[in-house]
Amino acid sequence: MSLVKQIWIYRGFILGSVKREFQSKYRNSLLGASWMVLQPLSQILVFTLVFSQVMRSRIPGLDGSFGYSIFLCAGLLTWGFFADLVGRYQNMFLENANLIKKINFPRICIPVIALFNAGINFIIIASLFIGFTLLVGSFPGGVLVLIIPVLLLQTTLAMGLGMTIGVLNVFFRDIGHLFAIVLQLWFWLTPIVYPLQSLPVWAQEIVNLNPMTPLITAYQSIVVQGEPPLWTSLMPSCIFACLFCLFGMYLFKIRAGEMIDEL
Repeated sequence: MSLVKQIWIYRGFILGSVKREFQSKYRNSLLGASWMVLQPLSQILVFTLVFSQVMRSRIPGLDGSFGYSIFLCAGLLTWGFFADLVGRYQNMFLENANLIKKINFPRICIPVIALFNAGINFIIIASLFIGFTLLVGSFPGGVLVLIIPVLLLQTTLAMGLGMTIGVLNVFFRDIGHLFAIVLQLWFWLTPIVYPLQSLPVWAQEIVNLNPMTPLITAYQSIVVQGEPPLWTSLMPSCIFACLFCLFGMYLFKIRAGEMIDEL
């Protein structure tokens, strides 16, 4: 509750920082905020052109010329939010070292600012994707609201993991470089480009150990099939996310003072 109180007291500082970062990022760009859409759009186009004909027959309930694109967006855009948030948390203390050393404010504001910036980017991209499903007649309907609890669970996982890596990265700079490699491997061990059912049984067992697998398949179930996810399958990810979030906050609390000297 003390952390929540600090965030509320410094809400002006947080909102001002979010606004300044968003404006500075696209200030001298001709296309402005359009770049946050163009990058995931280029990935989707490449994957669709390469894999659409191969995967169309392997994904149950996939109909129409845009079926695989929608399946891909369901995983790729949400994974992008996860990777963006973890990446921001990974470097947030290093990138704000001067601010931390010169200005006295609750350090918890930095993770909140990173969360807001990543969240704004995702909301813009997700809104465009929803508009696309309406345009092509593939909008899943009211079941789309079930994405909210899945997204909250994914955000908790990303925050816990990112906070842990962010604190450790201050003391051991190799952590950040190592995790960038891990994140690339993690992407291909998550059923984003391919459906889980297309893998051999032994490979499915390995991929199911990934805490992001039930989250991504839940998004695909909601967006592609228009059906609620299997909630029980999300329980291991929920436990993993809560434990990581508690550990990340504990690590941040006990090392906050030492980070200033290290920075």
